[in-house]
Amino acid sequence: MRIDIPQDEPRRREGDETAPGASEARTPARRVPDNPVHNHLRQPREDERAVGPRRDRQPAERKRRDPEQDLPRERRRPVASADPRRPARSVGNVVGLELRPEEKQLLRETGRFRVVRTADLRETLYNGKARPLENGLKYLRDKGLIETQHINLRRDGQRRTIERVEVVTLTKEGRSLLIRQGDLPKDQKVYSGLVKPREVEHDSQIYRAYRKEAERIERSGGTNLRARLDFEIKSDVQKAIYAERKADPKRDMAEIKQQVAERFELPFVDGRIQIPDARIDYELLRENDQDQGSRAGHQDIEVLTAAYHAGHLRSKAQAGFHNYASPADRSSLTARIEDDSHLMENILDL
Repeated sequence: MRIDIPQDEPRRREGDETAPGASEARTPARRVPDNPVHNHLRQPREDERAVGPRRDRQPAERKRRDPEQDLPRERRRPVASADPRRPARSVGNVVGLELRPEEKQLLRETGRFRVVRTADLRETLYNGKARPLENGLKYLRDKGLIETQHINLRRDGQRRTIERVEVVTLTKEGRSLLIRQGDLPKDQKVYSGLVKPREVEHDSQIYRAYRKEAERIERSGGTNLRARLDFEIKSDVQKAIYAERKADPKRDMAEIKQQVAERFELPFVDGRIQIPDARIDYELLRENDQDQGSRAGHQDIEVLTAAYHAGHLRSKAQAGFHNYASPADRSSLTARIEDDSHLMENILDL
């Protein structure tokens, strides 16, 4: 015999619309008692009732401060280009670079003489002030326009310790920028980097000798000064010698050299063309007749160091160059040419 046992109906969960096997006479589902803590959390705060839900509120606009006019250049933000084809200005981009007058002059002097001591730039361009010079050097270094490094000077009988000096050279980017600016004398050559690291001590003194000679030329009425280093002069001389030999291979070399020396107004001593460390070209008004324009002139300068031997010094003295030497090098040279003390009479102090 089978006995049917009634089954309990499944309880209805809160939120369910229907349940399997449900009927109209179903027992109502059990409700969970209210939790006062949950009720409190669900109640909106007074400030939310006033302004609406948090997601509907818009963030308050931040007040933009007007850019200060005296902000350092290092803190100014790059300016985005309006043209989408042009990239935004980055820190290393030299487009739109702001340079002070003394920084532009620093690039020009360094480019014309390849390597210059920072001590000479401080005295010439910054009136002896070290702090503005350091700020300018840092800014130009950060922009990738110059490089600075320290070099050791040669020892002599007076210095017991090794003396170090800081020198400046242009980078390729700095040379390109200087050429694009076009603020240079006509046909002025511009250099970058070091060619002969062993001669940095000597080459870094050419700018000081140039400044001393330029002051003398300007006092005499010279204008439009242009510097030509030995690199440029040697290149022109060698091209001229090659052209003469190619035109007449049987011609005597000494005769060719003498002719080329006369063409470039260079001294020819002991069968060799004497080339100075630098030549200063300038223009000078004609005396008693300013209507006829100006005449061109030049002055050759040479920097003597303790590395020069006696024969080299005699050749430079006979060449008629304006020879310069630092006090330390001058003392060493004096001891080396005691028999020819008259050679020291024509050596000027750096």
